[in-house]
Amino acid sequence: MNFRQGAQREEPEMNLVPLIDVLLVTIIFLVVTTTYSKFSELQINLPTAEANKASERPEQVNVAISADGRYVVNRNPVAGDPLALSVELKQAAGSNPDPMIVINSDAKADFQNVVNAMEAARLAGFGRITFSTQQNR
Repeated sequence: MNFRQGAQREEPEMNLVPLIDVLLVTIIFLVVTTTYSKFSELQINLPTAEANKASERPEQVNVAISADGRYVVNRNPVAGDPLALSVELKQAAGSNPDPMIVINSDAKADFQNVVNAMEAARLAGFGRITFSTQQNR
């Protein structure tokens, strides 16, 4: 039975503004709280470079580091600790107060070995350090 015969029904209207507000706030929340994954490993190949061969200079001291961690200063084998290496660097420098220390490291040598050579140069009081690379073929 229809008790409201003369009354007209209002058509319901849908208001989309609150729905859009809620969706935008949700999207902003998700964007702000999302963490992006970082790669913990990088595949790198070191060292290669394009350069001319450096000429031998008497004011430079060459430090060679092999893949298994052996050190050679101007063709003289040296123990691996930084103190012994710094003493050998001072002897190789002779009267030169600040020679150029050239580190020739194998590409597969541990980074710690290179850091030990740099620490030895610091202990010896030498501040000019450079690295040599091989030319791409």
